[in-house]
Amino acid sequence: MRTIRLYPRLLGAHFRSLLEYEADFLILAAATVLMQVVNIVFLSALFAKVPVINGWTFWSVVTMFGAVALAEGVGSLFFDGMWNLAWQINRGELDYYLVRPYPVVLQSSSAAIGINGLSNIVTGGLMIGAGLAHSAIDWTPWRVALGVLLLISSVVIKVSINLGTNAACFWLSSPSPMFAFAMHQVGDLARFPLSIYPIALKAVLGVVLPFAFISFFPIASLLETGTSRWVGLLTPVIAAYCAGLAAFIFRRGLRRYESAGN
Repeated sequence: MRTIRLYPRLLGAHFRSLLEYEADFLILAAATVLMQVVNIVFLSALFAKVPVINGWTFWSVVTMFGAVALAEGVGSLFFDGMWNLAWQINRGELDYYLVRPYPVVLQSSSAAIGINGLSNIVTGGLMIGAGLAHSAIDWTPWRVALGVLLLISSVVIKVSINLGTNAACFWLSSPSPMFAFAMHQVGDLARFPLSIYPIALKAVLGVVLPFAFISFFPIASLLETGTSRWVGLLTPVIAAYCAGLAAFIFRRGLRRYESAGN
């Protein structure tokens, strides 16, 4: 309970410091919303020429875009500090975290807050809502519970991948999280149906780095689209696996930490 209480307080301190610069806050929030608007315009132009892509309609793909935006928003707003892990390792700043009575991984994750995450959460939620509203779904208490579970699991997968790829910095010497950023860019492919990609890319997005379980598989399961809808039911299992693997990588990496010297 102490850990649960401390985490939002640490994030709140960073949030208040960011609000000291109101113009920066508003500009960044507006830029994030504009980026999502551009995505919608792009999809509208695409589906104006091709009404259906492998059984996926405009609104179902919008739902996928929204799922990715929401997962990225939660990761940015509540766990943005993990993107500073490479710098913390390179500069020896983890020394401070190691002597504090608080989990190192949570100290690192709460070391920064991404205001753009708030805009992504709002716009992602709106896209998911609009996509589901235009889909012929027979809503039952079971399906509502399933949708919430799949959404939470997709967020856990995204945050876990971010943590695991950033923890690779324990084995690298760069002060920049280039590996994690490259993997993040690969994750952008999950905005579109997995079925449009070649088999090698399907294996990468579905198995090696399961970005497809952030959007494609859970949305397919919820909308009952395509033959992959049953795979989407495994999303909570994949989320538990990714969280455990990310925690294992971070712990192993932390054992290699040798500070930055004098």
